[in-house]
Parts: sequence; structure tokens; C-alpha cells
Amino acid sequence: MQITTALLASVVVAIAGVLLLWANPYRTANRAIFVCSLNIFVWLGCWHIASAARSLFFVKCTCAAGALVSLSYWLVKETLLAPNDLLRGSWIRRKWGWLIVPLIVSIIPFTESFIPAHSTSENKLYGWGYYAYIAVNLGLYVLLIRETFRTKSLAGQQRLELQVWLGGGSAMFLAIFALMTLSTLTSNPVFRRSEPLVVLVFFGGVAYAVTTHRIFDARQLALVALHKAILIALVGAGAFLVSRVFELLMPEGFAFFLTIATGLAGATILNGWLAQWLKFYPEANTARQAAFSAAQRESRVDSLEKAFVSVLRGWGQTETAMILSGTKESVAAQGVTLMSEGSILGSLRDLLWVTPERLARERPTPSRHVLARFLAEQRLGVMVISEGPALTIAVGVGAPASRRPYTYPQVMHLLELASIMESALERAHFSAKVQHAEQLATVGLLGASLAHEIRNPLVSIKTFVQLLPTHHQDPKFRDKFFTLIGDEVGRIDQLTEQLLDLAAPKAYEAKMIDLHPILQSSMDLVAAKAAHRNVRFLTEFSASPDAAYTDASAAKQVMLNLCFNAIQAVETRESDERWVKIATRNTSAGIEMAVADSGPGIAAEIRAKLFQPFQTTKSTGFGLGLAICSDILANLNASITVDPPAPGCGATFRVTFPCQPLSS
Repeated sequence: MQITTALLASVVVAIAGVLLLWANPYRTANRAIFVCSLNIFVWLGCWHIASAARSLFFVKCTCAAGALVSLSYWLVKETLLAPNDLLRGSWIRRKWGWLIVPLIVSIIPFTESFIPAHSTSENKLYGWGYYAYIAVNLGLYVLLIRETFRTKSLAGQQRLELQVWLGGGSAMFLAIFALMTLSTLTSNPVFRRSEPLVVLVFFGGVAYAVTTHRIFDARQLALVALHKAILIALVGAGAFLVSRVFELLMPEGFAFFLTIATGLAGATILNGWLAQWLKFYPEANTARQAAFSAAQRESRVDSLEKAFVSVLRGWGQTETAMILSGTKESVAAQGVTLMSEGSILGSLRDLLWVTPERLARERPTPSRHVLARFLAEQRLGVMVISEGPALTIAVGVGAPASRRPYTYPQVMHLLELASIMESALERAHFSAKVQHAEQLATVGLLGASLAHEIRNPLVSIKTFVQLLPTHHQDPKFRDKFFTLIGDEVGRIDQLTEQLLDLAAPKAYEAKMIDLHPILQSSMDLVAAKAAHRNVRFLTEFSASPDAAYTDASAAKQVMLNLCFNAIQAVETRESDERWVKIATRNTSAGIEMAVADSGPGIAAEIRAKLFQPFQTTKSTGFGLGLAICSDILANLNASITVDPPAPGCGATFRVTFPCQPLSS
């Protein structure tokens, strides 16, 4: 059997029609589209037989079947607009012209006025009916396109289906009749043979969209087609001219190679320029840049989620957006929790992305009913999932103000945004866990010191309690007892509060504070540890005023970390000169706190990566302390540096706190 382009196109049309009917056989529009596909299948089948058998009768059958396609397209339009009227048959009284005209046109090919009997393959003749046939069909498809874009009663998925199916299909047959006319006027059969290719391209795209449940925008499809046509035309013309020039200057093989290279380079440049000129989804580029900016600007999980939700609202032009994050077992946010065992998260993981339109086009299942109900309850127009090694996020965006459904390119853009957000949030979660671990490590270092500090007031209280029975009648003793009890208990309470405050994970927030009292209280926490290691603490608080715009807990955490590092560096020295010095001064950038020690200093190979994670010279610890200090200070618009090494001197770290908000 001879395989022709018409036969191949008829197979593609049949597959697309069956897939549409299979996707949802209960929907009237799907049935009408199946009937339309069946009509086009018959038309292409007759075309194939006419080409293979060279039969004039089947040529006429082909034209008759083609005349009825406009009627089947009109039926699709009516099922989308008013399916109930179509079932009742009331459309026949109102739209009888659309039924009569295509039927009359389908009879014309079998008359003598279409192709006279004395017409031969060597001397083809066409009667007035042939030209009337083309003119009437062109008019019918022009009317269909006009009706497609004038219809205002449809919205959402139905409107997109009308534009893509009816508008695209009508444009397809306008192109076919244009090729048919060109073939007649030029007597060139190439135009007629290329007609099935037009059908193949259109229905191939329909079959692809149906099998992947994708929704496309007619405007976007037109822009893509224009983009490819211009690109092919310009690159083809440029390659032709370049090849002619190269063939004059060099051997043929080398000229061919350079022509291909020049064409590919030109295509790359033109592709980017055309995409920018035609503005394919400009909001996607804006959202992508905003997401990257938020990921670089924010480091806390809550701040990142707020920034990303704002990006999603702008991208979707909607007031509704949500990010649910968690593990593979469950994700949660805003009072909503989705479990892995449930049908919502499980279905979303299976599908990767969902829209209400996709769920409506697929065969219904109980789990997808639950997912569709969740989208309706949360007023979401699209939802996607992105999973990393340790974090899973589900991103939902509400329906846009235009009420148009999200198309497949937009869904792909949202998946890209979700991947960016998942990476940033996973990094923020990891940073928060590491910071908390470092805080707990600092608390562990304080344990022995605090035990000593708490034991002293407890011994005093115990001594006075033992003396109380024998000195109860002494008024001075009682006054001293009550005063001591209050002071010592308050001291213990203050120490434990400072310990708990240091251990708790913090969301740092800058405000105006007096820096010296904060530093003094931090020194009290670590003084016992320094004394136990025979390390002297020196202070030189010269800053006046000492008002800084920072977070008190952050300043305490940084100061303690630097002091512990200094003590550990100094205690390795055998010399009696073991000291750590804390000094403050006013600078043009703010208030500088310097922590210096008499230790061995910092090796040159470590200095370049000193504030990066996992850089340490100690036998214990992970080398995260200075990296965390750097991150904390960066979020508060403060900075930390280390002085260049000097012979015989230890290390000196300098922290600069701003004196006022950055915005002022």
C-alpha cells in the first residue's frame, strides 16, 4: 500500500479524535470535536484514495467531505456556547443557514459545473462551480474566525478551547484553500500536495496537548508560529547569501562548514532578539529576577516565604498564593497540612502540576476529586510541587483577575519558580538548624561556668538558712538574710534567663540598644570559664555614645563566640601572658567592637576562607561559628573583619555595628 502524506495525516487526526473522546466521553464538546475529527479523517481518507487510484470520483468525494468540515466546526462552537440547545435541536430553527449552505456546497463537486467531463490530466479544466466552491468555503471559515473572537459569553478553559480549536482549525482550512487556489492558478501540484502537511501540524499539536493535558493560548501559539517563521526565513536567507560569498572565496567543503556555523550563530542571536521583541510571557522574567533577588536578600525562612508569596502574587496577578513546606511525609503552612498518606499530596506528587482545567479534562478518580475540591476551597488556579534532598514544597497560586486559566508555558514557569524557591528555602532551613546547633554548642561551653556561678549564691543561701534558727531573733540578721536571699535568687534567675535566651533560636530584629551593658552581661557569662583557664579579661569601652542599631541577642551571640574562640586560642600557650581584651570605639561607620587575644594568631592559609563554613584548626567543633557570626551580622547590616597578621601578636576581630537604620 502506498503511504501518502494524506494517509499519515488521517491517522494522526483519528488518534487525536479518539484521545479527545477517551479523555472525557461524557462532555458534549468532546463528542462534537470527535465528530469533527471523524469528518476530517474521511476527507483525508478520500484524498489518499484519490491520489493512489487517480480517480476523479474520489477527487469529488474528497471535495464533498471537505465542504462539510465547516459545518462540523460550527457544531463544535455551538456545543461550547450552548450544549443544551444543541441537544434539544433548537439551533436548527435559529441557525438553519449553517446547515443548508455546507450541504449545498458539498453537492457542487458532483455537478458538471465543478470539473467538466472533458477535463483530462493533461488539460485540466475547472467550471464556475469549482471557483464558487472555494469562494463559499473561504467565506464560511472567515465567518467562523469572526465568531470565534467576537464571542464574549465564554471564559476560562472553554474560551481558550474555542480560540485554539475553532480559530486554529479555521485558519488551517483557510491556508488549505489558499494552497488549493495557488495550485489552480499556477498549475503546480506541489501546493496541493502540501495541504495534508498543514492538517498534520495542527492535529499533531492537538494530540500532543490532549495526551499531556496541556492548555495553550491562541495568542501565544500565533506568536510562536510567527517567531519560528521569521527565524526560518531570516536564517535561511542569510545562510543562502553567506554560502554564495564563501563559495567564491574558498573550497566548497570549507564554505559549507562555515555557512553552517554562521547560520547556527545567527539563529542563536536572532532567537533571543525575536523572543524579546515578541515579549513571550514578560511577567515570567520579572518573577524569576524577583525570586533570585529575594533569595539573595533574605536568609530567614519566614522572611523568605513572605517574599516568595509576594512574588507569586505578582506573577499570577492574584491576591491568593501559598507555599507549603516540609518533608516528604507532610507539608504545611497557613493552617493547612497535607500528609503524604493523603490523596492530595500523593496525587500532586504523581501529577507534578495540576490546574482545575486539567482535572476536568482527565478521567475522574476519587483522589483527583479530592484534589479538585482542595483547589476550589483554597481558590487556587494552579498548584505545583518541587522536591529537594531534604525539603518538599507545594506552591499554589490563585486564579488571575482575568479569570483565564493558566496555560502550559505558565505552568512551566511556575515549576521553575518553585525550584528556585525550594533551593533557597532548603538553604535557609539548613542555616537555621546549623545556627541553632552552634547556639547549643555555646550553651554547652557555658555549662561549667554557670555551674560555678550558680553554686556560689546557693552556698550563701545554704549558710544563712543553717544560721537562721539561732539568729532568727536578730533584726539585722533577718534584714541581711532577706536582702541576700532576694539578690542571690535574682542572680540565679538572671543567669538561667541568659542561658535560655542564648539557647533559643532567634529571629533577629535590629533596634536601638545601648551596647556596653549587653557586652558587660555577656562577659559575666564567660568570666568564670576564663578564670578557670587562667585567662585574664581586659576591657576598654571607649565608645561614647554607645547606642547601636542592632539586635541585643545577636550582639551577645557574636561576642560570646569570639570570646570562646579567643580563650581556646590563648589556653594553648605556655606563657603566663594569657589575656583576652574587648574594646569599643566610635568610627565613621558606627561602633566598633574589637576582640583581641595573646594567642598564636591565624595562619595565612586559613585567613582567606576564615568566614566560610567548616573552616577550623581545632580538634573539636565543625568550624561554623565564624560563618554564622558573619551571616547574623550581614542580616543586621553589620560587618566582621580580622586584622592582618603581625609578628608576636594574636588575632584581633573587629565587629562594626551601625548607629542608625540603613534606610535613613
